Amino acid sequence: MHILLIHQAFAALDEAGGTRHHELARHLARSGHRVTIIASPVSYLTGAGTGRRPGKAVDDLGVTIIRSCTLPALHHSFIWRVFSFLSFMLSSLVNGLFVRRVDLVWGTTPPIFQALTAWLLARLKGVPFLLEVRDLWPAFAVAVGVLKNKCLIRLSEGLERFLYRYADRVVVNSPGFIQHLQQRGARQITLVPNGADPDMFDPAADGSQFRVENGLEEKFVVLYAGAHGISNDLDVVLDAAELLRDEPSIRIVMLGSGKEKPRLVAEAEQRQLENLLFLPPVAKQDMAATLAGADACLAILKPIEMFKTTYPNKVFDYMAAGRPVLLAIDGEIRKVVEEARAGLFVPPGNHHALADAIQAMAKDPVECRKMGINGRILIETRFSRAELANQFALMVDEISQQNQD
Repeated sequence: MHILLIHQAFAALDEAGGTRHHELARHLARSGHRVTIIASPVSYLTGAGTGRRPGKAVDDLGVTIIRSCTLPALHHSFIWRVFSFLSFMLSSLVNGLFVRRVDLVWGTTPPIFQALTAWLLARLKGVPFLLEVRDLWPAFAVAVGVLKNKCLIRLSEGLERFLYRYADRVVVNSPGFIQHLQQRGARQITLVPNGADPDMFDPAADGSQFRVENGLEEKFVVLYAGAHGISNDLDVVLDAAELLRDEPSIRIVMLGSGKEKPRLVAEAEQRQLENLLFLPPVAKQDMAATLAGADACLAILKPIEMFKTTYPNKVFDYMAAGRPVLLAIDGEIRKVVEEARAGLFVPPGNHHALADAIQAMAKDPVECRKMGINGRILIETRFSRAELANQFALMVDEISQQNQD
């Protein structure tokens, strides 16, 4: 079966960012499927070029990746960001027309515009359209305050409903999304949750190289790894760092990139937060060594009701690395972490509570280690990428069979 994926935010294993789709594609290739991915040469995380020029490449398992021309304006204004989405939407449509003998078109949102390209390509090629919903856009954008124009909101919600209704199958990565989709017309919905590949991480690694390289020897290291955007509420981390400035044994490391990072760096410098270290993003294949250098790992989002529906990727990577989770996100992911006893919940938006939780973890390394082990066990037993990829492959086979019938 030949599967065509349209995905502007795609990141290969040797790039920074979420690599769920490359991992799934490689598993599908191992299962005998042929996979072609149309992606952007511009990093969705950093807004800069990935070093890949537009064109075609094939990885060692035969997964074809086509980089499609995209306007490099993701971290400019909202309007320029939309222009970047539209440029990929059009260029990926053109490239997709030249991909032959496709049996299934897989679209993913956000950005939602690329999903429209996937739907159109599926209809032009006469094959099923699989829609993957990774975030509830535009609902999240409206909740955060990024999308305010009433006309644009109505148009976006109309596009959202259209895609849900006309997808042959919808797949979600969090159980918290299902009700939202059902209320907006989605028919067949399949849950394939986010997870992690335990083989990528060694929970016994001490991360000494990472610590030495960054002057973190003999420190209790709290690591945040991921996007530095509006939704991530990282000002709370700066406020917590200020409360902890008299704790010389504690360091908070902010690894990643995003539109808000330059402002956050400047703010930390102005406040002389010497216990806070900003580092650039690293490729997924280097994340094991990075997470091994942490004593605890932070996941944080703004205290917005909609965010209670999420299953953030980074939480599963943290647990796969055997590190306890400091979780400043309520809702579905809180249930996962607390039921496994894999970390501590902190009320979102509360920097005092975050500082207290960091202090508590720093004072009890034995308990931290227990929580890390609990998280690792959970990944191995319920959220292993290989098992989840098997579920995804079975869903793809089911869609193919339904189409033949």
